[in-house]
Amino acid sequence: MRIPKGDRSMEGCWDECRGGPDKGAKLPATARLPCAKPALRCWMPERLVTRTEPVVKGRIASVRGTVLEIDVEGTVPTIGAALECAAEQGHVLAVVQAHVGAARLRAIALDETRGLRRGAPVHGDGRPLQVPVGRGLLGRVVDLRGTPLDGGGAIVPEDHLPLRRPPPPPWARRPWMKVYETGIKVIDLFCPFVQGGRAAVFGGAGVGKTIVLTEFIHNAVAGFKGVAVFAGIGERSREGLELWEEMRRRGVLDRTALVFGQMKETPGARFMVGEAALSIAEYFRDALGQDVMFVVDNIYRHVQAGMEVSGLLGRLPSRVGYQPTLAADLAAIEERITATHQGGMLSVQAVYVPADDYGDPAVTHAFWHIDSALVLSRAVAAEGYYPAVDPLSSVSKALDATFVGQRHCDVAEEARSLLARHEELRDVISMLGVDELSPEDRTLVGRAKRLRNFLTQPFFVTESFTGLPGRWVSMAETLEGVSSILEGRCDALPEDSLFMMGALSEVLHG
Repeated sequence: MRIPKGDRSMEGCWDECRGGPDKGAKLPATARLPCAKPALRCWMPERLVTRTEPVVKGRIASVRGTVLEIDVEGTVPTIGAALECAAEQGHVLAVVQAHVGAARLRAIALDETRGLRRGAPVHGDGRPLQVPVGRGLLGRVVDLRGTPLDGGGAIVPEDHLPLRRPPPPPWARRPWMKVYETGIKVIDLFCPFVQGGRAAVFGGAGVGKTIVLTEFIHNAVAGFKGVAVFAGIGERSREGLELWEEMRRRGVLDRTALVFGQMKETPGARFMVGEAALSIAEYFRDALGQDVMFVVDNIYRHVQAGMEVSGLLGRLPSRVGYQPTLAADLAAIEERITATHQGGMLSVQAVYVPADDYGDPAVTHAFWHIDSALVLSRAVAAEGYYPAVDPLSSVSKALDATFVGQRHCDVAEEARSLLARHEELRDVISMLGVDELSPEDRTLVGRAKRLRNFLTQPFFVTESFTGLPGRWVSMAETLEGVSSILEGRCDALPEDSLFMMGALSEVLHG
């Protein structure tokens, strides 16, 4: 923990809560109470203790789809409070979204509303919706309430945290430390990921976002010293099952927590599942002091669910039909994804691009929060290059000499210039042919084709489909191979010999 400069009043609070500044003491769950010195800006994960406020009671006034209007008797609960509504079979969980009168509120149901009727009793304790957290979630598949979806029995949590929590203050955040090697050549060259940063894979339907994300998980989790939390927002059941089986087959399921809000869920449940997964990840990061890998598939589904919730609540839509709170909805998720002085967090997200339109408001707002943006192109996929990364559109704040070194920056810039020049010559080649180019341009085109072939790579997660064994290539091997191609040392090699292989040494040395 680093105390803000000039603010020495926090030292006593820190000693009481953590056992002394900079001692690395882990905060026990029993001590995670609200700070006894509320005037101090102490960044601690709060503990939800039993409150003494009156029990909320009321009755349902109307049911419109998943939108409930409830007349409350006595104390009106705050926005975000959880309510239980009695149905014909069991209970329906709802979350307060708006106050529409002195004693009437509007809530979004997180369950199907079949069986609800007007006049049904509603009750709650005034607390926000909570999710169980702790080591008991590792190796399990749960929904946003912590209910097991894998048939593995009940989960014993260490604590409960609210789904919606404020992001860490600036002084509690830890800056980037170093680049994280993914083992995927095109990513490590043009779009390096950083520990403590947010990386995203952008692409339309069917260009391989989930494949890239799954390969990253496969490569990263095995050597990752912390835990991984996967948030499946609007996931297909098939994709969730495949991911769970892949994790189990690779032997890393015991260090992974999977939180799913599937497509069949209500909009409210899909909208909040990302926040539930984040609360679980924050507990591992702040309370247990571990490094966390937070993976999201797909953040666009979070936006889409928010748009549905906004429409159900009767808000007027904004541009292209999105909710007027689009920027705030995305920021509520993204600003919480950061490393703190208690633990690190590396985030990789998939972002669906509707109709391949990168000017879409949801995609534009997502770009604002991302440190490394990997763009997948349908045109590249149509040519058979996988992963179908567009190196001219992919960007990373880590592609700087401070993080990756001057040589890496020079090689990446020269490779990008070569590919850009090749794109400029495409029209000339299609009309006149390669033979009409100057000798210098013919050499350039040949090197560009070899470079594009070299940047393809067989994945471990696609071995059963392609029949090609997966490859993991270090960043140093990637730089050496690209540098050799740019300098002309591979001009004598056939172009096809560099397609779907690992390091360049595989070709040069048999």
